Amino acid sequence: MTAVLNRPRRRGLRATLLVLPAVIPVAIVVIGGIGTTVVQSLGLMPLVGTPALSVDAFASTEDLLGSALLSLGIAVISTAIAAVVGLFTAVLIISGNWGGRIVGALSAAAVTVPHLVGAASVGLLLSDAGVLARILGIPPESWPALVAGPTWFAVIAEYAWKESAFIALIVVGTLATRITSFDETAAVLGARRSARLRFVLLPLAAPSLLVASTIAFAYTLGSYEVAWLLGKTYPEPLSVMALRLFNSASLTARPEAAAVAVITLLLTAAVVVLAMLGLRRMRAWK
Repeated sequence: MTAVLNRPRRRGLRATLLVLPAVIPVAIVVIGGIGTTVVQSLGLMPLVGTPALSVDAFASTEDLLGSALLSLGIAVISTAIAAVVGLFTAVLIISGNWGGRIVGALSAAAVTVPHLVGAASVGLLLSDAGVLARILGIPPESWPALVAGPTWFAVIAEYAWKESAFIALIVVGTLATRITSFDETAAVLGARRSARLRFVLLPLAAPSLLVASTIAFAYTLGSYEVAWLLGKTYPEPLSVMALRLFNSASLTARPEAAAVAVITLLLTAAVVVLAMLGLRRMRAWK
């Protein structure tokens, strides 16, 4: 009897020991990197001068609030578009017809394209002397400022395109093993297509859609190459500002770069916490 009771405990211990070789290196890198950044942002690890606890790096960084709002705006809009497009793409792929198979292959190919290559492609497509303007026969002076313009259109379009393919594949991976039986059962019971979409597909897809959207949001908020290539020089998103300050010739700018990174981290952590709270309220997740 005692051996039977201890069996789950031994399984848990064995699972923990198997996971530890992967968890320990990741924990060292993540905790070490975040800890170093936080310490440097608080002035406790300066490259020059005497260590002293202060928040001057946060206060002295110019337009930190504006950059934070800009980064959140880009991340929220591009993630929302990617979530909607990704969900409908997943539904099309799940349908199993020839169009869905083609869209699935294109989505898989889009995920493998690096964001840097994607940004260069979007720039060549949407610039005032780009491919789209030439195909439509619109002169550069009449073409709207889609690249490096005030709306950040090209940046949002690139993130939405790439992340929608990622979200679609994540949702498809979740639905592929569950949707058929639930959908067939609902159809046998007389549910129409719109009702199956509302009461079967969407609830089943919601947890994976939320998780994938949160990952896409975190990546969009932290990546810099797309905004650096396709965006305006001012104002800067947080990621571009952090990189500029980090590469500055002045070593005293390193704490400011660390402060920008800490702000980015806090925003990302807040969104992840909200997503986890929302995930726990979903029936399909439970």
